[in-house]
Amino acid sequence: MRRRKQLQPAPQALTETGAEMYLISIRPVYAYQIFRATKRFELRRNVIGRIPEGSVMIVYASGNVRAIIGEFTVGKVIEGTAEQVWRKVLSEKNHGIRGDAWHYIRGAQKAMALEVVNPVLYPRKVTLEEIRRIIPGWNPPLSYKVLREGEPLYELIIRKLRRLAGLA
Repeated sequence: MRRRKQLQPAPQALTETGAEMYLISIRPVYAYQIFRATKRFELRRNVIGRIPEGSVMIVYASGNVRAIIGEFTVGKVIEGTAEQVWRKVLSEKNHGIRGDAWHYIRGAQKAMALEVVNPVLYPRKVTLEEIRRIIPGWNPPLSYKVLREGEPLYELIIRKLRRLAGLA
């Protein structure tokens, strides 16, 4: 009996310093709070997998913006139930989380808070329409996804945006 060869996923995309890279979808109001340095933690609910400290999160602003607009480095990662994460984040100074965020993570079995460090707004955003001209049918992640080497989004768009921002 012949065994099928399992395809291995492409290696994860890394920054020049070896940090893992992810694409994260964030509502515009919260995305711009991150880049104005008024929001220090980004909350996620029902997380799958772990995002290590030092990872780089490429930000796709959803809603009416629908564009890749910038990135931030992950500082502290707080994981647990929604209640545990909420308590820990609120105990942090200048957390930048408003009370309405509780409605977002409330009831989640697993929640996560990513500390936002060194947010960088790209000098140019790349809209969903522009992305789809290059990569027909592309859709942003509902929450976040790993970026991989060889992936068209990473190779054709994100690398260029990072270079334009002086990050590569």
